[in-house]
Amino acid sequence: MRHGALPGSDYPGSVTIRLYDTSARQIRDFTPLTPGCVSIYLCGATVQAAPHIGHIRSGLNFDIMRRWFAHRGYDVTFVRNVTDIDDKIIAKSAEQGRPWWSIGYENEVAFNEAYDALGCLRPTYEPRATGHIPEMIEMMRGLIERGHAYAADGNVYFDVASFPEYLRLSNQELDNLRQPSGEGETGKRDTRDFAMWKAAKAGEPSWETPWGRGRPGWHLECSAMAHKYLGTAFDIHGGGVDLVFPHHENEIAQARAYGDDFARYWTHNAWVTMGGEKMSKSLGNSLLVSEMVKRWRPIVLRYYLGTPHYRSMIEYSEDALREAESAFARIEGFVQRAVEKVGVVEPAAEVPPAFAEAMDDDLGVPQALAIVHTTVRQGNSALTADDKESTVARFAELRAMLGVLGLDPLDERWSGGGTDRGEDLHGVVDSLVRLVLDQRQSARARKDYATADAIRDQLQQSGLAIEDTPSGPRWSLS
Repeated sequence: MRHGALPGSDYPGSVTIRLYDTSARQIRDFTPLTPGCVSIYLCGATVQAAPHIGHIRSGLNFDIMRRWFAHRGYDVTFVRNVTDIDDKIIAKSAEQGRPWWSIGYENEVAFNEAYDALGCLRPTYEPRATGHIPEMIEMMRGLIERGHAYAADGNVYFDVASFPEYLRLSNQELDNLRQPSGEGETGKRDTRDFAMWKAAKAGEPSWETPWGRGRPGWHLECSAMAHKYLGTAFDIHGGGVDLVFPHHENEIAQARAYGDDFARYWTHNAWVTMGGEKMSKSLGNSLLVSEMVKRWRPIVLRYYLGTPHYRSMIEYSEDALREAESAFARIEGFVQRAVEKVGVVEPAAEVPPAFAEAMDDDLGVPQALAIVHTTVRQGNSALTADDKESTVARFAELRAMLGVLGLDPLDERWSGGGTDRGEDLHGVVDSLVRLVLDQRQSARARKDYATADAIRDQLQQSGLAIEDTPSGPRWSLS
């Protein structure tokens, strides 16, 4: 199997995937640079703080994109960077009296734990900005030689007027541009120029360059790392819609002025909002993933964050999460009943055509999810009719679709990874619960319904859901 491919993948030349391209402002047919391969660069975490669910949505959306390309038979190279040096990280370091690298590493670990908890596949490469200073220096040197950049007061700036294509991604007018600037950005020839390298300040981290000691600007990092890991041209550049300007606009300017063709498609996911505002630390309304997974099952959080269309805003609410929990419970309920009836069935080689059509059309997950729930209803009908053949067929289709979405309850990622310890623990819990359920059944048999109901209520208070079925009581985590 090719790197990045998932079981049941099709031959990529036989399908057409369409994606909304921010630069073209329309949905375009996807044509890879290299047949059968797709290269994706995703702007990853700036690790000044632990991730909230707004941060992690981007990782989930592009994880689903990656999974779909792999299912369609593409060999996927997926690069997600870590910005481990930044104004905010340095500010946190001063505020907390801790080394900047300590804060960065602590939060990088927190991000990876969050990605893992919500079932994101590990990237092919995950480069850190501070590990690529030589590549940044080389890019600045080339831009200065080509007349697109200049050094001043220890800073290095990009000359935006030298690059006629500037602002085509964000569709702004240069005359009206207000470029964000940081403290110490002196010596600019034009206030619209942006910093690629920032002169060293006392007490801050710095690296030696031909133009003096300093540290990288945010935008330079991604241009240099994309060039190193994906070459002069690659297929898809992704990130949150808030990165279109200035970050992605400035990435394009640096890379193309340097001579790279850079990204051919630009794909951006929308925000998670709260009270109509973007979820952010500054608003004080963030919900940390580490806290959310204590209150909600990670697979339910993935369902909640990953199933709306990636270009649609998600307005966070507890009610919406409870609805997601109920919807996913219907899927899990069929899976559990089907396993009891026909055993574990392997995913089908192909997903239903309507599901594929939805996913091919700009990753139409909501439409694809409708096919998932239709399949669940058909599977439940087959179970009721004791139609094992149809049950097996619907079960196999469902697992194929859920695998694409990263939501298959039987995947080892969610079922405990198949570790001996996890299996042993489940077996112990099952034995203990069965003893209690036997006591409840005995109470029911002697018509002591008060005792039977009390046992059931006590189990529910312990976090177990009890369902009475024709084949006997069944328990699950509530």
